[in-house]
Amino acid sequence: MAPRANWKGFLRLSLVTCPVALYPATSDTEKVSFNQINRKTGHRIKYSRVDADTGEEVASEDIIKGYKVDTDTYVEVTKDELDEVALESTHTIEIDEFVPRSDIDNRYLIRPYYLVPDGKVGHDAFAVIRETVRAMNKVAIGRVVLTNREHIIALEPLGNGIMGTLLRYPYEVRSETDYFDDIQDVKVTKDMLDLAKHIVEKKSAPFEPEKFEDHYETALVDLINRKRTGMLTGAKPAPKSSGNVINLMDALKRSLADTKVEAEEAPAAKSKAKKPKKRAEGQREMLLPIAGKKAKEEAKKAEEPKRPKSRCARRRVRKRPVDPHSFWNRWAGRPVGLRAPISGLRRSARSCRSPTCRSS
Repeated sequence: MAPRANWKGFLRLSLVTCPVALYPATSDTEKVSFNQINRKTGHRIKYSRVDADTGEEVASEDIIKGYKVDTDTYVEVTKDELDEVALESTHTIEIDEFVPRSDIDNRYLIRPYYLVPDGKVGHDAFAVIRETVRAMNKVAIGRVVLTNREHIIALEPLGNGIMGTLLRYPYEVRSETDYFDDIQDVKVTKDMLDLAKHIVEKKSAPFEPEKFEDHYETALVDLINRKRTGMLTGAKPAPKSSGNVINLMDALKRSLADTKVEAEEAPAAKSKAKKPKKRAEGQREMLLPIAGKKAKEEAKKAEEPKRPKSRCARRRVRKRPVDPHSFWNRWAGRPVGLRAPISGLRRSARSCRSPTCRSS
């Protein structure tokens, strides 16, 4: 199920307008989350909105916003007053300018969104805006209102859609000079630089986010699984420290040697590693073991009721062939040696209405 759109409105480039919807490109719902519970009762903890002075609970309709100007002085602002500060960009993303992607400082990036056409109308106008930005090899800068706040958004083509990234305002970004001024100006020797470059070359690889692993998340899932099955959880030993680095050159040489060992052991470890099982989207690997496909099929066969055999079919299951004349004599109550006409046997066979007999 696709997530709900965070915002719906129009994308405008001069006189070209199309309806669009904005969806979040990231999600944190897959991460393990905890609830606060009472240690004694095991019940969840809930918070109430109370007056800071009286301690009495306050109803939602009696709560308004206030801007603090002094210790106990606030400027009260109602919801109606906030609604009156309506911006033109509330329902429209107006593209103001186009800038090179390299000009955008990474510190200004907040979070990405997916921008898609909303409904069946406006796909042509959406494609015109998308391909125009793609052909110019630039990023479109616009404005969008989310949660009553106006944000700057950078738009760039991504496949058949458009990726929009919210940007920070200049007053939200701190200057690096407040932190970097005290860093000493150290001269790096050529030998140290060459060793460091060699380590970087050994560790260089293409950017593959599929290889990233959240070790803390994995440890949390393992902890919860062990506690669910009743296993005791002991404290892990503290990692061994390699000690303080005294000689930087020796540390670089040691790092280079460790890098070579890791490069030699990587192919062997990769060949021994088992292929991980695929999991469905949104499924966490903290579930109890389940039966395999073969076990499910056997259980299904065991549950199916067996059909009883017909009377004629039971007759045919014999250890040895039976003389038809003797069979007819027993059925008619005559001595075994007495021969009965074959036509009588055929008539008795036709008189049976069993589906098994009809097919024979």
